[in-house]
Amino acid sequence: MYDFPLRTAGALYQAPPRWGLDLLHEGISCVPRIPVISIIDDDPSVRAATHRLVRSLGFTARTFESAADFLQSPHVNDTACVIADVQMPGMSGVELQSLLGSFVPMIFITAYPEDSIRSRAMKAGAICFLSKPFDGLRMIECIRTALKRHDDDDGNCRT
Repeated sequence: MYDFPLRTAGALYQAPPRWGLDLLHEGISCVPRIPVISIIDDDPSVRAATHRLVRSLGFTARTFESAADFLQSPHVNDTACVIADVQMPGMSGVELQSLLGSFVPMIFITAYPEDSIRSRAMKAGAICFLSKPFDGLRMIECIRTALKRHDDDDGNCRT
């Protein structure tokens, strides 16, 4: 297992003592290319901390301040998973999910968990709906599930 120090903004992540790619890739039959994880949050400290977490796992991370910035970027088509805040100025994370449909697996993070929004997002196919601050190991599980779904949907992996 690999040891990575995890520097965070405040107490956003409750980091385990050890991180490892083997922990993340457990249960994924293949990873044909380095996945791109797009992080969309209007809070710069959350974007930065989530970016560091994703990069520490060996993935490519792209950050965006808004859903509109993401949609206007050249990275929409190469994104394997979206981690998005629920409440953002302009388009919300749930509105983005409605627009993307099942095109890309989504993980939601929010400081304001509401059962009705959680239910709507999960019924629409969200992988996870996490409250801030969230546990780093739980996010790893969510990313692993999202990447497996993305690979299965693309037909890139055989199980």
